[in-house]
Amino acid sequence: MHIFKKFISPICLPFWWQDFLLLIPRFFSGWLMAFNFGASKFGMPWSDPDRNLGLFEVAYWFPEDVKAYGSIFLIFPAFFAWMGAFSEAVGGLFLMVGLCTRFFSVLIFCTMLVAIFFQQLPQGIWNALPAFGFLWVAIFNICLGSGRFGIDFLITKYKL
Repeated sequence: MHIFKKFISPICLPFWWQDFLLLIPRFFSGWLMAFNFGASKFGMPWSDPDRNLGLFEVAYWFPEDVKAYGSIFLIFPAFFAWMGAFSEAVGGLFLMVGLCTRFFSVLIFCTMLVAIFFQQLPQGIWNALPAFGFLWVAIFNICLGSGRFGIDFLITKYKL
């Protein structure tokens, strides 16, 4: 439990407004990932009903896209597709509320690296810019955690 607490303990900046400024990209990145990018390929309660996805089900086309990346993705395409979609949909939700921020930021970081170098960059730098944005937000959250405005802060401060 002690290691878990150290891992989720956020770094608080000197003034509350600095933590608030870092909340803005964390919240909106999490919202975009959970409700737009992730929900389009992973079954969540708010996923579009036209996609016909069950809860935690990956869209039928996504493992085929992952398989096209080659190397290790050829061996386990369903696993990597599920992990990528999970990190976007569920990780985005956890990022929004600041719960297990560092853990989900690591998942999002890895997913965005794959998205940048295997999916978007071959189509041009312009296509990779959104993934780069999510990558930078993940880097900040890996380093700082949720700040004062997250559930991680409440857990570590009040010993929940």
